[in-house]
Amino acid sequence: MSLIGKKVGDFTTDAYLNGKFIKVSDTDFTGKWNVLVFYPADFSFVCPTELEDLEDQHEALSALGVEIYSCSTDTHFVHAAWHEHSDAISKLKYTMLADPSGKISREFDVFDEEAGLAQRGSFIIDPDGVIQAIEITADGIGRDASQLIDKIKAAQYVRTHPGEVCPAKWKEDGETLTTGIDLVGRI
Repeated sequence: MSLIGKKVGDFTTDAYLNGKFIKVSDTDFTGKWNVLVFYPADFSFVCPTELEDLEDQHEALSALGVEIYSCSTDTHFVHAAWHEHSDAISKLKYTMLADPSGKISREFDVFDEEAGLAQRGSFIIDPDGVIQAIEITADGIGRDASQLIDKIKAAQYVRTHPGEVCPAKWKEDGETLTTGIDLVGRI
């Protein structure tokens, strides 16, 4: 069953952000656009490359009104230690959620029960807390955070332009389609 169109379920968790421990809950996902990126584990191999790449897109995503969160099954204490000891992770200025019980990972259907770790999943969540886009990759396949930008712009456009849709490879200010019977069989 797809999570697209589903509201983020209730949760509260510890998190690490810029040298501080904070609490984050599902209510923090309302009122703004959000990107939630799950990854298997701190102090691993592909994960720091992805999280650093996400930080490289932080300014562009913030300009779109997007809040970034990363999440693994590590504790907030492990996130803090990783932040202090990794050149790549020390750059992060977004919130790192702790999910040691796997509750959040299960809620987003990315928990690997056998490994006890989150899979690589990226979620775009709208200001109502509703999931609008999902990407999940195998453990050894890193993601490209720059691809989130066009997806978010398309999701924001569709939200503010009912009846219009963004075709493949759509870019901001590109042609959109207005849904209707006149398009059936003509595209």
